[in-house]
Amino acid sequence: MPSALQAAAKYIVDHPGDFGLDPIRTTANKIGVSSNVLVRLAQRLGFDSFEAFRSPFRDALVTDRESELGQDWLTTLRTEDAFSNTQAKLAQNEQNVVARSLRLMKPEKVRESIAYMTHSRRCFVTATRASYALAYYFSYTGRMAHPGIQLVPRHFGSATDDLLDADHQDCLLAITVHPYSADTIQSMRFAKQRGLRLILISDSDVIAPGVEPDIAFTVSTRALHPFSCFTGAMAVLECLLGHLFDAGGDAARQRIDAYQKAREDTGAYWQPSKPPRLRRT
Repeated sequence: MPSALQAAAKYIVDHPGDFGLDPIRTTANKIGVSSNVLVRLAQRLGFDSFEAFRSPFRDALVTDRESELGQDWLTTLRTEDAFSNTQAKLAQNEQNVVARSLRLMKPEKVRESIAYMTHSRRCFVTATRASYALAYYFSYTGRMAHPGIQLVPRHFGSATDDLLDADHQDCLLAITVHPYSADTIQSMRFAKQRGLRLILISDSDVIAPGVEPDIAFTVSTRALHPFSCFTGAMAVLECLLGHLFDAGGDAARQRIDAYQKAREDTGAYWQPSKPPRLRRT
């Protein structure tokens, strides 16, 4: 890079928070360059504009400081019209569900669960109905940290069909909330008979006779609508994924890089077409 671009890049690396907050002219003055240098740096790095370049820094800064911003926005919503008041109630419930689920997620249980998953030959993940979306997401993402993670059932059969050759070298992560899935309960009982370690994510420690998980994460599913709220379960799964990738180390990062490259090479990601450049006359 030319020296001016080098100075701008180094400033951004050293002061990511300031770069996310300051207007372009303020940042340029702090570096001692023109605003155009920052625009050229953004283009050099593949961004369409300076704002597109700065946006990830702003998003990260706001997210990291969210806990410091208080709950005034909820109070304001409650004092507005009936629709806004309902939104405040829904948002507060989501916060409560996530907070309770994470508070019940004890580190010793997490540590043991990660050990079960990483030391297993295969870690099967199962759920049905609405919970299936959680299982799919966890298996789709988690397999990059641990290639042995498999979603069951793989097709339209029963999860038990995919556990026929499983044994004590494997484990099963099951997700079910009230009303509990008979298929999931059956797969958990079968897994225990086969000697698998069982990790359960549910709204209760005891869901059916004969279901005795090695580890149970109890999540809150309270909702202000007729169905269960899954944000608490998702928060628990996200924490487990974070630990899995941390345990996966360099090998996990290499798998992610290979995955991203394969998707880019095959054109799997949508790219907006750029408008044609106008000729000067």
